[in-house]
Amino acid sequence: MSATRPTTWLVTGASRGIGLELVRQLLSSSEHIVVAACRNPEKATVLKDFKDSSKGRLHIVRLDVSDFDSIRASVKHLESALGELGLDYLINNAGILTQDTAFTLNPEQFLQVVRTNVAGPALVSQVCLPLLEKSVRKVILNISSTAGSLGSVEGWVGGAAGFTSYAMSKAALNMLTVKQKAERPDLTVITMCPGGVRTDMTSKMGELEPEESVAGILKVITSVTSEDSGKYLRYNGEQTRSSPR
Repeated sequence: MSATRPTTWLVTGASRGIGLELVRQLLSSSEHIVVAACRNPEKATVLKDFKDSSKGRLHIVRLDVSDFDSIRASVKHLESALGELGLDYLINNAGILTQDTAFTLNPEQFLQVVRTNVAGPALVSQVCLPLLEKSVRKVILNISSTAGSLGSVEGWVGGAAGFTSYAMSKAALNMLTVKQKAERPDLTVITMCPGGVRTDMTSKMGELEPEESVAGILKVITSVTSEDSGKYLRYNGEQTRSSPR
């Protein structure tokens, strides 16, 4: 990374969990300018504290990935925050989790999960494309899950039968990554499983603290090249199986 040009980041779902920890770790380096996107900035007290001590390196933007008008309205704020620097790294992190099975899922709830976990990130990527085109790195990271991997789902903490809507949405997000890579080979687009992280969304279940997962995520994303585009990686750099055994 350049010593004179800051590296720019947009993190969605930044008010808690993995997203909040991403912001915290990124701000530990003066080289980074971070845009933290969340649904309710007025309630994001920790982000506000980060902003107060960031010396202008943190911008908080209202962006609800389940609300397409909100995504489109965020563009002017992103442009204002990033200016001519463009966007080096887009991290599509925001998502929701529901507990259901293939024969108990509620179709309306399923559509909301897909709207938030797939359609939202797809639209965020679209509206951020002009900003990515201005940048040096041009990296999109779609945060996925082992639950969305056909080859690994049985080993997921939720079990093969559980969290069906969530798993289906993450499988679709993995496909979005491949399609984005195919359409824009000038970008580096990867999907990543953060591991089983103890957050509010997972009811504090999992083998990893957010600090460990995020340290791995940042190590991987800052080292990927165009040859890695389209890959499905874990937070520790291992490649995840995306097809059945």
